Amino acid sequence: MTMTVAETRPLIGLTASVNMRHNLPSHAVSDQYIKAVVEGSGGVPLIVAALGETIATADFLGRLDGLLVTGGRSDIEPHHYDGPPAPAGAFHDPRRDATTLPLIREAIGAAVPVFAVCRGLQEMNVALGGSLHQQIHRLEGKMDHRSPRGMESEERYALAHDISLLPDGEIARLTGLTSATVNSLHGQGIDRLADGLIVEATATDGVIEAVRVENAPAFAIGVQWHPEWLYAEEPVSKTLFGAFGDAARARAASRPSLPLSSGGEFRPDIAAQ
Repeated sequence: MTMTVAETRPLIGLTASVNMRHNLPSHAVSDQYIKAVVEGSGGVPLIVAALGETIATADFLGRLDGLLVTGGRSDIEPHHYDGPPAPAGAFHDPRRDATTLPLIREAIGAAVPVFAVCRGLQEMNVALGGSLHQQIHRLEGKMDHRSPRGMESEERYALAHDISLLPDGEIARLTGLTSATVNSLHGQGIDRLADGLIVEATATDGVIEAVRVENAPAFAIGVQWHPEWLYAEEPVSKTLFGAFGDAARARAASRPSLPLSSGGEFRPDIAAQ
């Protein structure tokens, strides 16, 4: 029995962050994103290491059916958007910045479906020319959107506040909703919206909670909350991971059909030919 690429699950890249473990750098992705890709989008996850300029994006982007730009605890270095110096104690991940910012631009241009989450939304905005507020909680009239301390993960990522969905937006069209409650946890957020981005949702204090890329050739949406924790139950998050998976499957189906061995066994006699 043989199968074709179009009949397999779509291959979805997940951007990694560089964390230190035992004084050694480690490229990491939270298990929640992996589960959301497998169960919420029906895809096969592939971790994209934060290699920056050491590997050309073209070497792997053409093999992906989707790109999930994950969240992370680090902040984008402010020189990428001509921002002021970072506040004391800010944590940065320059290798991730060097990987994701060009990757987002090239993925959108190559019609690879892109779903950006939390830091990913901020990266999408910066990659396309926008800027960030570095400390939203210090702005007059804004809520403290930061993650509460001293809680277990399930509590930290529980539903936190309401958002309004723009009635003519893509998320409203997909969900049929005009409002929702989300688990938005972040210290930074969009300041100047990049050209080509359209606001899809806002918090009650006006902070931008979701965007889409106008006239993108494929699915290209970013959200400031954490749908990977709620993909199985919360309507908006579930719908977004489902729509992302549908877009990735459509890309996979458009590829030339290549025969694959169904047994998964290495055949040296065939490989040597």
